[in-house]
Amino acid sequence: MSQFYDIMWVESTSTTLACDCLAHRFGNAGDHPVRERRYPTDMSEAEWAVVRPLLPVPGWLRGRGGQPEAYCHRAILDAIRYLVDNAIKWRAMPADFPPWDRVYAFFRRWRDHGMVKEFHDRLRRKVREQAGRAPEPSAGVIDSQSVKADAVVGAGTRGFDGGKLINGRKRHAVVDTLGLLLTVMVTSADVGDRAAAQVLLAQVAAAHHLLALVWADGGYTGSLVEHCLAALALVLTIVKRSDDMRGFVVLPKRWIVERFFAHLMQSRRLVRDFERSTSSAEAMVYWSMTQLMTRRLARPRSSRA
Repeated sequence: MSQFYDIMWVESTSTTLACDCLAHRFGNAGDHPVRERRYPTDMSEAEWAVVRPLLPVPGWLRGRGGQPEAYCHRAILDAIRYLVDNAIKWRAMPADFPPWDRVYAFFRRWRDHGMVKEFHDRLRRKVREQAGRAPEPSAGVIDSQSVKADAVVGAGTRGFDGGKLINGRKRHAVVDTLGLLLTVMVTSADVGDRAAAQVLLAQVAAAHHLLALVWADGGYTGSLVEHCLAALALVLTIVKRSDDMRGFVVLPKRWIVERFFAHLMQSRRLVRDFERSTSSAEAMVYWSMTQLMTRRLARPRSSRA
């Protein structure tokens, strides 16, 4: 478990700070001017107040070596949010953000050490608590989404989904009953849902011990139901579409994961798969959901009678 800002809040030597991130308080970020917040993806003050206590403490501040960071953490987070939302190239990062290679190094470090998922999970727990739910879910919904892959995606991680007629990759996701992501796995599009679900549900069961029930569509029928009950102690319930249904019909529980995929499509970086590695593709999904959750946490709650 990484150390986070909230347990590192000690007095710094600086008397006046333009930003309260650790790179400004203890690093060398003060050598660079504070950028003006001008884009819709920039965090508001309310969002930053939610995000700041959940950020991991840099290794150089915990005595693990390395040089103090020279760029504001808030500016780097805004840069990644801008990239995910607008689907720009890394090298096309606007000039008022830190240099693109520093932003990418931050993204890669968080991806490789699992910090983006840890940060995402902390936000999810807060959203659930704000909604009056327990921090850990007891039920979820599983489904997959096939998307076209860009030319940079190699043949080893792309395939053809015969059902959707899509040449690209497939996102396998499990969400809770609020539509918040529990875990995601990106594969080539020709990987079957049941084969991927065995791996994905094993990861979910190991990470969320209270999870006991998962809803799925007809693509997950067969031996997977017995496997989940015997090996994972999970009840996999199939929500089927009846034969007499005509046109669009909202099916119980399945609409939750479909709404989750609709949220992903609002981030232009996720409309297609532009990532060379599947780990980067998964990280982009987590970053998209962090943006959704920080806005939800910062939203003023209406008073209830």
